[in-house]
Amino acid sequence: MPQSEASIFENQLDSRPMKDREALRIDAAPIDPLNSAEGFGGFLPMIIIAAAGGAVLFGLLASGSGEPLLLTVIALLAMFGTFMLFAIAAGHLRVGARVVPGDLLKAAIDACDEPQIIAHADGTILYANSAVEKVLGRHEAGPFSAIETALSGDSDGTQAFFRLTRAAERGETRSENVRLRLGGGRELSWARIQVRPFSSPDGASGLGLRRQRLVSWQITDVTTEKSREAQHIEKLEASLAGFDAMPAGFMWVSKDGAIVHVNTAFENWLGYPAGKLRMRAPGLAELAGQEGFRLLKHMATIPEPDQRIIDLDLTRQDGRIVALTLMVEPLGDQADQGFTITAINRQTTGLVDRGQQDVRASQFFQSAPFGIAALDAEGRIANCNTAFMRMVLDGKPAQDVLATEALCRTAEPEERLLIGAGLADALAGRGNIQPIEITAGETRQYTRRIYMSPLAAVQGGAAAALYVMDATEQKALESRVAQAQKMEAVGNLAGGIAHDFNNVLTAIIGFSDLLLQTHRPSDPSYRDIKNIQSAANRAAGLVKGLLGFSRKQTQQVSVFNVGDLASDMLPVLKTQVGEKIDLKIQSERDLWYVKADSDQLYQVILNLVRNARDAMPNGGKLTVQTRNVTERESQKMRDVVGFTPGEYVLVEVADTGTGMSPDVMAKIFEPFFTTKGVGKGTGLGLASVYGIVKQSGGFIMPESEIGKGTTFKIFLPRHFVEEGDEVETALPQTIAAAKKQLTATDLTGTGRVLLVEDEVEVRQFAVRALKRQGYQVLEAADGVEALDIMAANEGEIDIVVSDVVMPEMDGPALFKELRKRNPSLKVIFVSGYPNEAFRESMGSDDFAFLPKPFSLPQLAAKVKEELGK
Repeated sequence: MPQSEASIFENQLDSRPMKDREALRIDAAPIDPLNSAEGFGGFLPMIIIAAAGGAVLFGLLASGSGEPLLLTVIALLAMFGTFMLFAIAAGHLRVGARVVPGDLLKAAIDACDEPQIIAHADGTILYANSAVEKVLGRHEAGPFSAIETALSGDSDGTQAFFRLTRAAERGETRSENVRLRLGGGRELSWARIQVRPFSSPDGASGLGLRRQRLVSWQITDVTTEKSREAQHIEKLEASLAGFDAMPAGFMWVSKDGAIVHVNTAFENWLGYPAGKLRMRAPGLAELAGQEGFRLLKHMATIPEPDQRIIDLDLTRQDGRIVALTLMVEPLGDQADQGFTITAINRQTTGLVDRGQQDVRASQFFQSAPFGIAALDAEGRIANCNTAFMRMVLDGKPAQDVLATEALCRTAEPEERLLIGAGLADALAGRGNIQPIEITAGETRQYTRRIYMSPLAAVQGGAAAALYVMDATEQKALESRVAQAQKMEAVGNLAGGIAHDFNNVLTAIIGFSDLLLQTHRPSDPSYRDIKNIQSAANRAAGLVKGLLGFSRKQTQQVSVFNVGDLASDMLPVLKTQVGEKIDLKIQSERDLWYVKADSDQLYQVILNLVRNARDAMPNGGKLTVQTRNVTERESQKMRDVVGFTPGEYVLVEVADTGTGMSPDVMAKIFEPFFTTKGVGKGTGLGLASVYGIVKQSGGFIMPESEIGKGTTFKIFLPRHFVEEGDEVETALPQTIAAAKKQLTATDLTGTGRVLLVEDEVEVRQFAVRALKRQGYQVLEAADGVEALDIMAANEGEIDIVVSDVVMPEMDGPALFKELRKRNPSLKVIFVSGYPNEAFRESMGSDDFAFLPKPFSLPQLAAKVKEELGK
C-alpha cells in the first residue's frame, strides 16, 4: 500500500518531531558544479584520469614521434588549469565537504529563543524547535496542547487561541497578545502569538508531492514591551491628572468637533461632576453652538497667537451660560488635526479685573443674536461679538480690521459709496443714519441690514457702533410674496380672459362644424372652413394652457397608477424624442396610487419630455422615473418653500441637456416666457404644467445646472384606495382620438331640450346643433327666462343644458330652483371654469358637466349620454 503524500512529506521534515527534530534536508539541484567537488570521492575519478593521461603522454615522448601531439596536450592542460583557477576564485569549486542548507536552517531555528512551530493548516505538526519545550514545557499531546495548558484559566487567551486556529485554517495572517505561564512558572507573562501561512518548498514536487499550504507559528515574549506601555500610560494619566488640577480649563477637540478630553476644572464650570462630561463625549457645538464651533475651528487656522483669543459664553448642563475667555491653539502643524482650548473663567478665577457690571455687559454683548461691533476713532473694529463675525466676515475674526473693508467685501460700487458716507457720519458724531443693506457670503446669498450709530466721545473709548441684522429671510419672503401676488394676478387675468374667450371659441368651432356638414371636401370653401377650425382649436389649446396656469382648468379626476401611465406612454414618447436621444422609463414596483386627471398628467409628462428633447439637439439621455417617497424621506425637503412633508408618488423627468441658468430658472413657470426661438414656443408649456400639478395638490421642483442637464421632480400626494374605489387602467385618450371616436358614433336622438345661454352666438350654434341631431330645443337667455319656460312646459322638458355664469340668475341658482320643482330633472352645465370648484360651490354632484369650448359632436354626445341614463 503506497504512502500518503503527508506521510512522505513528514519523513522529509520530521519523523519524530519532538524527539529527534531532523530538519528538512534541502538537496542540491541536479546540475550543481559544487557536487563534483564535494569530498574526496569527487576527486578520485579525476586522479585516475590524470594518471592514465600521464602514462599515454610518457609513451608518446619515448617514441620520439609525438612532438606535435605533445604541444597540443600542453595547450589543453594550460586551458584546463586556467579554468580551474577561475572556478576556484569565483567559488564555483571548493575543496572539502559542502554544508547542507537544511542543516543550517535547522540549527538557526533551534538556536532561536522564541518558540516556532511549522504545521499543516489542519494542525498536524511537522516541526517544532527546541525553544518550544524550554518556554512552554513538554506535553505528551504536542506543542499546541502545551499552549492550551499555558492559557488555562484565561478566557480571553483561550478565545484568542481559537481565533488564531481559525485564521490558520483559512490561510490568514493573524497576531494576538495573550497572557501565558511561560516556563512552567506561576506568574503570567505577556506573549504575542503570530500565525503566517506559506507554501511547501518546490523540492516536495520532486518527491511526487504537490505543493501544500503550511502555517508558521511564532511565540514572542512581549512582557517588557507591555510593561513599557503601562509605564507610558501611567505617565500620561499623571499628566492628565496635572491638567485636572489646573485652575484653568483645558479641552482637546478633534477636527470634526468631538471633545476628546476635558479637565475637571472645565467640567465644574460647565456644571458636570468630574468625569461625567468625558463619559458623555458631546460635541463642542453642543456647548458653544454651531456658530461658536465654526468660529473656534476657524481661529485655530490663524497664525497670529493674539488673534486666537476670544470672550465666548458656553452653555452649562442646566441650560445657563458661563462667561469664559478662550485661547485656541492648533494641534500640531495642521489645524485639521484638531485643536486645544485653554479657558479662563472671567467670573470666578479673579485673573481678569472686571466688575460684576462689566461681566454682565460682556455676556449681553456676546449672547446677542445680532451682530455688534465697536469702532475706534480711525474706523477700525475694536471689538465685536461672534454674531458679527459670522454675519459679516463668514466666521473670521474682525479685530483691528477697517470697518469699510469688512462691510464692502462683496458690495457694489453704489453700496460702497453709501457705506463710506454712513461710516464717516457715524465717526463724526452725526446721528439719524439710514440703515444700509449689504450682501454677504461666498456667493452673496445673504442680505444683511447695517445700522450705524455714533457713541459719546470718551477718552480712549469707542467712537461708533455697528449693529447687523439678518434680512435674508425677510428679503426672500418679500420676493416670494411679490412673485405670488404677480402670479395670482396674472392667473386671475388669464382665467378671466380664458373664460370669455372660450365663449368666442365655442361659437367659432361650433359654426365651423355646422358649415363642414353642409360642404363637401371637394368644395373650394371646405379648406377655408377647415383652416378656421384648425386655428380655433390652436387657440383653444392656448386657452387651456392659461386655465392650467391659473389652476382653473376642468379636471376629470380618477384613481390610477402613474407608473402604468408612464409605461403606456413609451411609444408616444419615443416618437417625440427621435433616435438621437436614449429614452428610459423606470417604474418602482408596488407604486402607490394617485388621484388626479390622468389626461392632464399625460400632457404634463409630454410637455416635460418635449422640453428635454429641445434641450438636447445633439442627443443625450432622457429618463422618466416613478417611485414612492415616504414621509421620512420627504422630511428632508422641509426647508423647500411651499413643500409639505407627507407620502408622495414622485414623477422625475431628467435629461443631460444644456441646462438652465439661475435667472432662467426663476422665470420658467411664468406664462409666455420661453427660451425658444420666435414661432417655436408659446411659453405656456411649463406654466400649464405648474398649474396642473398645483391644482392636483402636488408640488413641482426643478433642478438645473449649465452643461449638466435639468431634472423636474413632480410630487403627487398618495391616495389610499378604499373599498368601492374604481382604479383607472386604460391609457388616456388624446384629443384627436376622442374627436375621431365621437365622429364615428351615432349622435342622433329624440327629446325636448331647454338650452340656457347668455351668449347669443353660442346659443344659436348649440340650438342648431341639437336640432340637426333630431332634438326639440327650447332656448333661454338667462335663468329667469328658463324658469318661465319650464313653468309653461311643465313636465315636458327632458333635459336642461345651461351655462354657469349668467346675468340676473346664474347656473347654481337656476339648478336649485329646478330641483325644487322636479328633483329628477337631468341637468348639464357648460363652463370654462373647473368642474371640481363648481361642484364644491353647488354642494351637490347630481349633474353632468361639459367644459368649454366644445364641438358639435361633443355636445350631441353628452346630451345623448345623459338622456340614455
